[in-house]
Amino acid sequence: MKIRIVAVLVAVAAFNAQAKDAPAYEKGVLTQMDSSACGYSEKDGKTIAGQIFGTDGQHKNTKQVLCQEYVLQAERIIYRITPKDDKHPVLLPVGETAQFRIHKDKLLLRVPETDGKEREYLVLSMTPRSDVNAANRPATRGRAQ
Repeated sequence: MKIRIVAVLVAVAAFNAQAKDAPAYEKGVLTQMDSSACGYSEKDGKTIAGQIFGTDGQHKNTKQVLCQEYVLQAERIIYRITPKDDKHPVLLPVGETAQFRIHKDKLLLRVPETDGKEREYLVLSMTPRSDVNAANRPATRGRAQ
């Protein structure tokens, strides 16, 4: 009796493992990479010893931080995206085909030609492709009505 129950549980577990489908990806091309200002980085000139002895000045080193923005051209939409991980962004190859999917409020992107890892990106804008819309519209000029 126990063997039958175990066999049924193993069969159900195997069926559930097969039931999970791999996520469906759309394809797009990374056409452009831009840098945009996303804040400032400050480094203080203060040290603990300088504060104790009073020798530290109020010198601050300020740098403008640039963030990567990519243009991903899909079949019908052009996405402008930026990496969600600001501290360790990965440089993507421009001109390569990428696979992506949208899950909840983020775009998950992977480039099979590199390491193939799925990374999170924030969508800054979405624009319909004008070249696709013009090709799909029926021609109305030149027809007799």
